[in-house]
Amino acid sequence: QVELVESGGGSVQAGGSLRLSCAPSGRPLYGFSKAWFRRAPGNEREFVAGIRRNGAGTLYADSVKGRFTISRDNANDTVYLQMNSLKPEDTAVYLCNANIFQYYTDSRPVPYWGKGTLVTVSS
Repeated sequence: QVELVESGGGSVQAGGSLRLSCAPSGRPLYGFSKAWFRRAPGNEREFVAGIRRNGAGTLYADSVKGRFTISRDNANDTVYLQMNSLKPEDTAVYLCNANIFQYYTDSRPVPYWGKGTLVTVSS
């Protein structure tokens, strides 16, 4: 059984940085497109960033564009989310997912999700 495992969350002050990682346990998911979503308290889950399986295509939510960078290391089968200039409104549980073809920016089902890592940004 494949499970995605996120790490790197924590507490940081506004303006700070964090780097999140996501890697599968169980079997590799090299050929899958990956995406990061987040769920803030009381809010719906929302798309943050996505990256194609070859790493060539990326997409960002307007709210994080210019501050967050998604990347992948296929040798280690890991996807990263570098988060800079963090704001209190970035506080959320961050989850990654994997889909065999394209990543989705909406709530369409995908086969693999992680349980998430908490990011807390204080003002």
